[in-house]
Amino acid sequence: MDFNKELDARGLNCPLPILRAKKALTGMKAGEVLKIVATDPGSVKDFQAFSRQTGNELLSHAEADREFVFFMKRK
Repeated sequence: MDFNKELDARGLNCPLPILRAKKALTGMKAGEVLKIVATDPGSVKDFQAFSRQTGNELLSHAEADREFVFFMKRK
């Protein structure tokens, strides 16, 4: 998937991946896509809730080798 910006949140625990993503999205234009890579298993539910609460679209998420990759579209 194409993306405009990437955020490495590996090794960070809740709530840091969400806080860093929020900051990154703030500096992006509407429609741009942020790729987030995290290692916190709780980040799956966190990013789903974050998407619902903020209106930023969670395009996809996947898990591979204990890493979680999210693609989020700025509203």
